[in-house]
Amino acid sequence: MEEILVAEGLRKTFTLSKKQQKIEKTNSKTKVAVDDLSFSAYKGEIFGLLGPNGAGKTTTLRIIATLIRPDAGDATVDGYSVTNNPQQVRERIGFLTSELKLEDFFTPNYLFNFFSELYAIDPTTRDERRNKLFSKFGIDKFAEVKVANLSTGMKQKVSLVISLVHDPDIIIFDEPTNGLDVLTAKTVTDYLLELRAEGKSIILSTHIFSLVEKLCDRVGVIIDGKMAVCDTLENVKAGKSLEDRFFDIYSEMKGGSDE
Repeated sequence: MEEILVAEGLRKTFTLSKKQQKIEKTNSKTKVAVDDLSFSAYKGEIFGLLGPNGAGKTTTLRIIATLIRPDAGDATVDGYSVTNNPQQVRERIGFLTSELKLEDFFTPNYLFNFFSELYAIDPTTRDERRNKLFSKFGIDKFAEVKVANLSTGMKQKVSLVISLVHDPDIIIFDEPTNGLDVLTAKTVTDYLLELRAEGKSIILSTHIFSLVEKLCDRVGVIIDGKMAVCDTLENVKAGKSLEDRFFDIYSEMKGGSDE
């Protein structure tokens, strides 16, 4: 199998404010969010990063998407370094995160056109993609409605299609079903399977076991910024449910502690 993403020795440390120290229940002024993290994802598969909140999943994806630089280590996406060739990486990926905030006074049509221009997509191709994506996700009826007046689920779907305006081969989703109702979540997960069938490579983070079991070919379990295990879904499960296996791995990483 051809590697589409290779992460080697990624490390990222953040400085904590006094408020963050209180939330984290620590006196330390820094937090290691990603700690010597290495893994690979392959072309044409759905790779899942599974871990609890605060495990380092979002930080890892933000590094891969070139939004932040690692303190150490590097990752290559389709052969391009996220630290040395960030522009080439951005041209090849689509990145969807719940942190993407759409401006309230813009419409889905305007946003799709705006992001298409950023990628220098010609008007004919832009319109074809917009018609296809808006129809698939039911956005067409809301194309001229301001974001402020859209439901949470519709905003998420608009964010999704915006991340795909340039038809990327590598798609990165941070908690793709977070905050969605069951119908919208199913629409999104079904579409991820369609993208894989088209040969796209998908990397997603989640804390939802059922989502990984439904979608992922391979999975990496990340705990406290470290990669605990990374293998095919069936090998990681080792004959158990993913949930049971996760807590086995979690206990092993924590040295048998429940904390």
